[in-house]
Amino acid sequence: MELVLKLLTGGAGSLAAYLAAHVLLCLLPAFFIAGAMAALIPKASITRWLGRSTPAYVSYPAAAAAGSLLAVCSCTIVPLFAGIYRKGAGIGPAMTFLFFAPAGNIMALAYTGSILGPEFAVARVVFCLMFGIGIGILMALVFWRDDASHDAQTDTLFAAQASIAPAALGVLLSLVALLIAGTLKLWPLITTVGTFTLPLPWAMAWQETLFGWVPFDDAKGEEGVSFQGSVLIGLLLLISATAWKGMEDIIEGANRWTWVALGLAATTLLVAALRLTPTPDGLEIALTGRALGVALALWAIWFYARQLPADDWRSWLWEAWRFVKQIFLVLVIGVFVVGMVRQLIRPEWIESLAGSNTLMANVVAVGFGVFMYFPTLVEVPVARMFLDLGMHPGPLLAYLMADPELSLQSMLMVAAVIGRTKTAAYVGWVALFSVSAGLIFGAWVDGAAWTSLAAVMGACLAGLAVALAWLRRRQRMVVAA
Repeated sequence: MELVLKLLTGGAGSLAAYLAAHVLLCLLPAFFIAGAMAALIPKASITRWLGRSTPAYVSYPAAAAAGSLLAVCSCTIVPLFAGIYRKGAGIGPAMTFLFFAPAGNIMALAYTGSILGPEFAVARVVFCLMFGIGIGILMALVFWRDDASHDAQTDTLFAAQASIAPAALGVLLSLVALLIAGTLKLWPLITTVGTFTLPLPWAMAWQETLFGWVPFDDAKGEEGVSFQGSVLIGLLLLISATAWKGMEDIIEGANRWTWVALGLAATTLLVAALRLTPTPDGLEIALTGRALGVALALWAIWFYARQLPADDWRSWLWEAWRFVKQIFLVLVIGVFVVGMVRQLIRPEWIESLAGSNTLMANVVAVGFGVFMYFPTLVEVPVARMFLDLGMHPGPLLAYLMADPELSLQSMLMVAAVIGRTKTAAYVGWVALFSVSAGLIFGAWVDGAAWTSLAAVMGACLAGLAVALAWLRRRQRMVVAA
């Protein structure tokens, strides 16, 4: 009974910490962006760069380049992946985007270099780029029939749309600006503009109670629930209660619950962008550059949304709501399960099993990344901890490759979008390539000859080139038929 209680407490604590810290400035805008891509962007605008018939030398680098600009975690990238896939992106470029964004984005690489050293950053970007494109090509090869069927289906769904309207483009760019303002840790955003204190003497006691319920230890990836986080959880519950009444029939028209839900969403994003700190004198509220950026982005979204035809903004909200219903519950379940599993896994076990560059050590490191999911960038200081404990650099890189991609909740969400068969294939490729990256990098650290490693990398690139040529030939045959 004690073990069951421990598992349930761990799951609840993990879920509370996640909802308090990550659903807001990352995931909430991501759902609206996905809805906007599905409802407002013509299929031709997506397929021009990421379509299955787009030359591979254009589509796959474009997918990786798009992913490199988004400093988001695997859970946040899934709604964006779902948006471009539903709009007509080929399965190959879409999977490259899904793989590259969490692990190979600019922020992750910069942070990896500063904490672990430039060799880890270089290895991470090289392997992410090569294997991300490789996984996309392999997925396109294996599921080319499904890809052709999906392409025809999106032709039917979106054939009536020809070009993106200026207002729709303004909405999308404003949403992207909102995501950037909420996630990047740059000086203009993290700086404090001004502070004031509310006379709430009970705030500090409540904060201590929260940390008693959900422990805080940044070195172990335990984020806890802050006072601000508890406020945000309350706002999220209010959003969920009003969104069902305001969004379920949005196609038929908005009602008062629609505006209440949207107002609560905007309020939640603004509160998340502030800095709330309990002190002996009360609750200190710091107005940050991030809050100003979020407020400006929200105003821009409202400005352009008012210019959209009624059918367009209703379709946008419906598509965003559809993604929420499709993905969010799976995310909640996945985070809860991961929180329970983490109670059974001890970091010392991983360190003792991954102290050398063996196949088993790299497999264990990949498995660790599945069940010990950390939000974006947090995996880097955790990796630093394991490196200091004696984990070999090879398995450590395998972990850095797998952790942002193969969290249990993200796998469940991807399965909800593309099905279990394709998800199983994707997970298998990611695991295989992550282990391979760890073995190759570990061999280099151990002093393997450059010629041998270059031969292995050359063979991988040659295999990708052959697969790419075969894929293009198959696509031409299908088009000709």
